[in-house]
Amino acid sequence: MDRLFTLAGALSALIAVAAGAFGAHGLKGRISSEMLQVFETAARYQMYHALGLLACAWLATRWPGPLAHVAGWAFIVGTLLFSASLYLLALGGPRWLGAITPLGGLAFITGWACIVWLAWGAKA
Repeated sequence: MDRLFTLAGALSALIAVAAGAFGAHGLKGRISSEMLQVFETAARYQMYHALGLLACAWLATRWPGPLAHVAGWAFIVGTLLFSASLYLLALGGPRWLGAITPLGGLAFITGWACIVWLAWGAKA
């Protein structure tokens, strides 16, 4: 699982950098400043959680058990729901996508809570 989270984290970081560059250079002037800000938020949160996935890969080897895996999967689901919905919304997708975004945020919170729980209960 640590290899999967390393791969997913690195791929997600790559996509976040590419999306950020696309937003800054390809979308400026093509979409409203409000929607550009939404797009940038998606890229920023994707990068944060790509790094979180890399942390999960390390944590899975440091403190084996289900919590690092749950956190990693929560970050993957969160990225798909939160960042993807914001990318699509910014690019003119249907407005109902905004209703999906908070579910991704909840998945992110779940992932971080799992890491807190893991670190809190870990044996040195």
